[in-house]
Amino acid sequence: MIKKILIANRGEIACRVIRTARLMGIETVAVYSEADRNALHVEQADEAVFIGAPPASESYLVIDTILDAIEKTGADAVHPGYGFLSERAEFAEALDAKGITFIGPRPDAIRAMGDKIESKKLAKDAGVNTIPGYLGEIETDDEAIKIAQDIGYPVMIKASAGGGGKGMRVARNDEEVREGYQSARNEARSSFADDRVFVEKFIEEPRHIEIQVLGDKHGNAIHLGERECSIQRRHQKVIEEAPSPFLDPETRAAMGAQAVALSKAVNYSSAGTVEFIVDADKNFYFLEMNTRLQVEHPVTELVTGLDLVEQMIRVASGEELSISQDDVELRGWAMEARVYAEDPYRGFLPSTGRLVRYQAPREDDHVRVDTGVFEGGEISIYYDPMIAKLCTKGTTRDDAIARLREALDEYRITGISHNIPFLSAVAAHPRFQEGRLSTNFIAEEYPDGYLGADLGPEEQAAMMASAVLIHRRNVAREGAISGRLTSVDRNSGEHWVVSYDGDNHEAVVGDGVDGCDVSFDGKTYAVRSDWFPGEALFVGQVNSRAIAVQIGRRDDGYLLSHGGAEVPVAVRTPRAAELAALMPYKEPPDLSKFLLCPMPGLVVSVDVEQGEEVKAGQVLAVVEAMKMENVLRAERDGVVKDVCAKAGDSLAVDQVILEFD
Repeated sequence: MIKKILIANRGEIACRVIRTARLMGIETVAVYSEADRNALHVEQADEAVFIGAPPASESYLVIDTILDAIEKTGADAVHPGYGFLSERAEFAEALDAKGITFIGPRPDAIRAMGDKIESKKLAKDAGVNTIPGYLGEIETDDEAIKIAQDIGYPVMIKASAGGGGKGMRVARNDEEVREGYQSARNEARSSFADDRVFVEKFIEEPRHIEIQVLGDKHGNAIHLGERECSIQRRHQKVIEEAPSPFLDPETRAAMGAQAVALSKAVNYSSAGTVEFIVDADKNFYFLEMNTRLQVEHPVTELVTGLDLVEQMIRVASGEELSISQDDVELRGWAMEARVYAEDPYRGFLPSTGRLVRYQAPREDDHVRVDTGVFEGGEISIYYDPMIAKLCTKGTTRDDAIARLREALDEYRITGISHNIPFLSAVAAHPRFQEGRLSTNFIAEEYPDGYLGADLGPEEQAAMMASAVLIHRRNVAREGAISGRLTSVDRNSGEHWVVSYDGDNHEAVVGDGVDGCDVSFDGKTYAVRSDWFPGEALFVGQVNSRAIAVQIGRRDDGYLLSHGGAEVPVAVRTPRAAELAALMPYKEPPDLSKFLLCPMPGLVVSVDVEQGEEVKAGQVLAVVEAMKMENVLRAERDGVVKDVCAKAGDSLAVDQVILEFD
């Protein structure tokens, strides 16, 4: 059995591998760049080795540096996690040459499946359904346009060495092919050091459903059911679940059989994933095979009871699979929501900075949190924006969703922007709850971007009632501190005016055991909680229904967050409410004459010059952040007055790139 594993990765996946290795009695070695010197995976590992500068190309992607770390620590095995070197055949070969066990498949399998062009040819030969497309290398954008026209729009432009949504563009006309071809190549070159792309037919109303496979070095291969990964943005998965609400047993068996056939065709030995696109009629087509552990592997673990990292380690050690296909049983339902450092209110732009507060939901048999961050830690510009993976399990899909929504409400993150409000809104969306999914879900349901969740009347009332209890206890504490004789404002008695998102509601309040009874709009709400002033999370019950509300302070009240909604709420005396209505509104400054950098990032290009006339929709600049290119376009016609940034500049959020007349 392996004795010491070096983890050639970082963040939550490194912590995930460490957790299983510790349970198996195996020592671990972390590697870290300058940006990760104080990272959680460094603290958790038994040993840690510094490997270079923050850019991955100077640290995590340098094979010789990883080999040096192995030699220094005496590790006899390497787990690559996902991303970075996990699907680089030359890395596995370099380890093999030094007698180091690679906890993954054989190099020839990685090479065969890692090239998206060659993998489709192999899949077709193995009897796996494939998508119509052009699988040769494409040298120019003109050639890409001709191929797209021959296939028929829409098409998908994809990096041959791609993965994780990098180097992928959907194009519906010649202009989009030209632009998408260049961007896909740039991203592919930056992320994978391989700028080859190919073009294939884009399936309308598709579902992204993948099959988890497991093989050993003795010729055995099985599948562990499917994962539904259709909730995506920019081709990156956002919410995943197992099993899929769409598949029937016959389709599941057929997809599983093809996934196993492909695995056996390349002598696959480890955990891997065969991804399919499934149309509305349950026709399925091979997309790619990922020869590594997937980000969303926890949902499979939750419904099968298997530890996939443990299985990988045992297979790498030469053991046969301990289970057969007949032993695989899916029990219950599992959900995973990816918590990202991004601002959903600003087009999901990346957010960097310090985690001033980081409080995850309590883990138990139904809630699991995989993370690589901690309170006070830094989210840098150099790596993936994932903060954590929040997973829940229930006996049914509805149960798993309900637990996910509750856990999201309890997640507390401040200091950076994050996508928890958006995740909550998706989980509460009727279409999501019905299971009517496709990879177009986010684009179709949020065509103008995420503008905040709309809570129903009962949830709004529950938030207002909770705000009253919060405010009363704050007033009581302030009274006790100041030495006032009464803990309740004398001017209000038990009458308050609750301002919810600008609308006023008169409330009458009475005491209740462990809370209060709040009456407004003709209804009474019994609010019960042991919440104490100073706590950022209010957990309690309103009319015996559980509620979790995050509390932020404002000059004129509170910013309450629940169910994906962030709402300003103020609780005032009737006289204070009268005076508040007379306060003037301060207009925000006019920034329409500036192109501002929407996120901290690196300027890839500035595509206009001083004095140039620009048209609405024209590309003005390209900014790269967290390994993704962001194209900035003109919102309307205008003339460039001044160019304030150039290619290669590192900009802060809202730093000026261009000024217009």
